[in-house]
Amino acid sequence: MDDLSPRALSALRGCDQIFGEFYTSKLIDSTPDDLERVMGKDIVRLSRRQVEEEEIVIEAAKKGRVAFVTAGDTMAATTHVDLRIRAMEEGLGTSLFYGVSIFSACASALGLQPYKFGRAVTIPFPEPGFTPLSPYDHIHENWSRGLHTLVLLDIREEEGRYMTANQAVEWLLSADKARGGGMVTPRSIICAAARVGSPTEKVAAGHPEKMLHEDMGPPLHAVVVPSKLHFIEAYALVRFAGAPEWIAEDQNL
Repeated sequence: MDDLSPRALSALRGCDQIFGEFYTSKLIDSTPDDLERVMGKDIVRLSRRQVEEEEIVIEAAKKGRVAFVTAGDTMAATTHVDLRIRAMEEGLGTSLFYGVSIFSACASALGLQPYKFGRAVTIPFPEPGFTPLSPYDHIHENWSRGLHTLVLLDIREEEGRYMTANQAVEWLLSADKARGGGMVTPRSIICAAARVGSPTEKVAAGHPEKMLHEDMGPPLHAVVVPSKLHFIEAYALVRFAGAPEWIAEDQNL
């Protein structure tokens, strides 16, 4: 709650109705109930399907001042971009109050340079008969071009399932073996970040064997697969995330 700006809080308190969607991301170290207490207003919780397929928010906005709240950077999800487009097509004015984005915060927490990242990738939970390797191909493409990859991890909020960094590392090892890409070796460095931006934030970096068993604590987790490191990035991973000392001296990493 401490990261909620006074401007955003003032706008929320001035609304007639507040809707919230917490599937795309979840609040860290707080709950929607905590937010309700701070605002002094109730939040109408919506499912992702309701946001995408129904006009609940739009119809309410035609009758009064409405807010739509999420965790993190709202506009990082196409679901929310689409909602804003629909509102504007109905002639409804909209304003954004920007939240912290994992796309920049994860790099900052690890000491990696954001302009050295390629496209972000999401790893889905494996399902019987469905184990796509396209995320690996995108990570490998970034890596081969000298670009880091932010790897977002699957969320099954309705099932209470959140992919862990350990599961992601296991997936990467399996995918690298299946593709024969040679990207994940025993000396590779993999980074993990948990609950970024919260008082319980944790970052870690190390070889795959270490990261398979690193206890990152409760969700949400993210993983970064770095490519060639700038020497300052290497020192940052050693000091910030406990990476092995040798990477700060190896200019060929």
